[in-house]
Parts: sequence; C-alpha cells; structure tokens
Amino acid sequence: MNTSTLVQKVWNFCHTLRDDGVGYGDYLEQLTYLLFLKLAHEYAQEPYNRDTHIPKGFDWSSLTSKVGEPLEAHYLATLHKLGNEPGMLGAIFFKAQNKIQDPAKLSRLVQLIDAESWISLDADTKGDLYEGLLQKNAEDTKSGAGQYFTPRALIEAMVACVRPEPMKTIADPACGTGGFFLGAYNWLTRPGAKLDKRQKEFLRDQTFHGNEIVPNTRRMCLMNLFLHNIGELDGEPSVERSDALISEPKRKVDYVLANPPFGKKSSMTITNEEGEEDKEALTYERQDFWETTSNKQLNFLQHIVSMLKVDGKAAVVLPDNVLFEGGAGEKIRRKLLENCDVHTILRLPTGIFYAQGVKANVVFFDAKPKNGQIHTKGMWFYDLRTNKHFTLKTRTLKLDDLQDFITCYNPENRHERIATERFKFFSYEELMARDKASLDIFWLKDDSLNNLDDLPPPDVLQQEIIDHLEAALASFRDVAIGLRSN
Repeated sequence: MNTSTLVQKVWNFCHTLRDDGVGYGDYLEQLTYLLFLKLAHEYAQEPYNRDTHIPKGFDWSSLTSKVGEPLEAHYLATLHKLGNEPGMLGAIFFKAQNKIQDPAKLSRLVQLIDAESWISLDADTKGDLYEGLLQKNAEDTKSGAGQYFTPRALIEAMVACVRPEPMKTIADPACGTGGFFLGAYNWLTRPGAKLDKRQKEFLRDQTFHGNEIVPNTRRMCLMNLFLHNIGELDGEPSVERSDALISEPKRKVDYVLANPPFGKKSSMTITNEEGEEDKEALTYERQDFWETTSNKQLNFLQHIVSMLKVDGKAAVVLPDNVLFEGGAGEKIRRKLLENCDVHTILRLPTGIFYAQGVKANVVFFDAKPKNGQIHTKGMWFYDLRTNKHFTLKTRTLKLDDLQDFITCYNPENRHERIATERFKFFSYEELMARDKASLDIFWLKDDSLNNLDDLPPPDVLQQEIIDHLEAALASFRDVAIGLRSN
C-alpha cells in the first residue's frame, strides 16, 4: 500500500471515531499505544530479533488474538501493565487509558494497524502520517492542543538560520510534540549531509534533550521521535516528564530551539479548608536567575540562558511583552544583552498560532563567557508583521513567506548582512537609550491605520489592551515589592 492510500485509510477511520465522540487527541493517543506495540512486535522478528522488554502475554500478538469485549478487557490490562514498566515502555504508557468505548471499533483499529508492515515504511511515511494527525489535533482548538504546536514553516526557518551541526546537543525545555527536534533532525539528515556511523548513532541516542510537563503531550512527542528513528525502543526516553523551571539544568547544551508556552503567569492551584480553589502566583527561587518573577516567559528565557554552553546558540519564540515589559522584564533584558550576544529578532505576524491574538517574535542569541564585558554590540530586526496578513485556514504561513528573512539573516556569515526595507540594524547604545530598554521596535508605515476596515478583529485588539495593562500592573507590583523590601 502506498503512502497516500495508507494516510487516507487512517483518516477515514479517524472520522468514523470522531462521529462517536472520540476527539483527535484521544484517537492519536490510542494510535500511539497500538503503533508502538505493533512496531515492537515487528522488531522482535527476523532479521532484527530485538529484545523489546515487552512482557509476554501483554504484547501485540495477545491483542490480535482477541475481539470484542475480551479484547477491550485485555487492552485495559495491557495498558496498566506497560505503564508500570521502566524506560520507553513506561514513558509511553504512563497513566494510559482506553478512550475507545466501542469494542468493535477497537477491534477495527487493531486490524487496521495489523494489516500493515510498519517497519517497511520509511521514516518520512510514518512521520508524515503522525505529524498530520498532530496538526489535526492542534486545529481542534477546543481541546487546547494548539498550544503545543509551532507552525512547521517557522521551525524550518529557525533551524535553517541556526544550522545545527552533527555531534552537538539540542534541547527544548518545553518540547510539546517534538516539532523542533524533528526540524533539527531533518536538517541534519538533509540530502547531501553525509553522516558517518558514529554521527548517526549520536544523532539517534544523544543529540536531543527535552522536558514536557503534560503526560499526553510527552507521550505523543516520544512516539513522534520514535517513528522518525530517534531514540532506542528499549532505552531511556530523552524527554523528561517534569517542569524544566524547577531546578538548574542538568546539562549544558550546544543549541536551544524552543517555543515556551504562552500565558504570562506561572501559577499553582491552592484548595483551602472550605474547599475553595485559588490560584497562587508561582515564582522560582533560583541562584542562576537574574531576577525572581512569576512571568513564565521571562523565567524560560533565564532558564534557556543557563542551559547553553559558552558560544551555544538559541532561537526562542517569545511574546511581545518580553520585549517591552518594565520591572523584572527590563532588568532581565538588560542582563540578557550584557551576558549574551543577542543579534537578531524576527517580528512575527499574527494569525499563525492556534492561541488567538498572539503577538510573538523569534529571538536569536549566542551565550558568551561571563567576563564583565557587554556582548551585544547591536541587533538586527526583521519586520514580518507590518502589512502582513495570515490566517490558520485560508492564508497559512509557508516557508516561502520566511525565505526573505533567511536570506537577510545570512546563516553562512551573519556578520555580513545588508539592510533592507524590512531588515534594520540598531546599535546597543540606541537600544539602551529607549524607554525601559524596550525592544518593541517598528519603523514601517502600517497601511491598516489609514483604513478602519483593515483593523484587527475586536478580540485581538482586546487582547492587546489586556497585555499592555498586565505589563503595567506587573511593573507596579515590582515597584511595590521593592518599596516593601526597603
């Protein structure tokens, strides 16, 4: 069966399940469990003969030998058993549940997967199928899955600028479904990039390191990596199920590619004696942080700086408030420009993320030695927002839309750049002279200001007002805390 036929077959069944109330996320989860068991079964056969560590009686053969209610009961027992196993097994099946309530539909899904030889499909085929399902899941905005999904064209552009090299480590402290890892993997295995055996093994087993706090998302990430031949079937997973911000990084890495979760405040839910719930701002007291704040993005930015080796490179998606917020935001910006070489900011257009009304940027910087010098000499800004209009349905962001930025970035030698209408340089002195050292910079004329019909939708305008008010309130709180401490 060719790729398109297989993909269509899976989609048709997916639609049938959706009619029964099984969402893309739940379907994707069940597909992950069953695909993993089928692949493990195939790897246990000739010529591979791999020890997959799957307990006898809870393997793929034990599922295909049953139908109806006996299959449903055994499937539940299998999920529970495998969830308590070590390594990749336990990681993928952690707290696994059966969301397909109709035993006949479960039998049909097992038959669908059993009919194919999945090992014989190349990584692109398996990966494209799974990536397609991840994208559909992200589009199902009611589930909130979109917050874990970064547009693939943006990932490709970021990777093309950073140009990761073989035998180097790559991290994402909020890796979602693994999009940045796959983008880097595709770059490192692109046509013409000839890797030797040692480099291939390092790429498979040691290159990628991530954190993902949401169990279901981590599970999808691990399966996504596994389908692209990243990670060992019987090894320890490279994606930890933990909050990356809680403690200092366990290792320093060569590259960080990341899109930390949107939403400015880290919080935890407290239940009082009366049973009432309240959210309490969560701050991280860390010796390696420049400032203590409950702003999640500012914490991720500080954490990413801590993760990098000297001369390590980062490309991070950050919302506008990180560029202009006062108080802790201003202090962190100043420290970032002193301690790192922050050389490029890509101002992203709206309408490219599943979270509504998000205004974001990609910040590119290199870590530098702590020698008391100011390492940022100046920054290049590329404005892809002014007079650019994208939507998730009718005008999606494509790699072609980012090609001019990649050309301007000049990855082969970023020290030799040429200014254009959308690409402009500002010296360190110019940036520091701005109010609150704001990096929220635009210079192009916005045509929509002359035409009320081109104004953003009311919900986007409303969100912008809220963002600016929250940033102002955060600054006032920082001042109040300072006054109290004095």
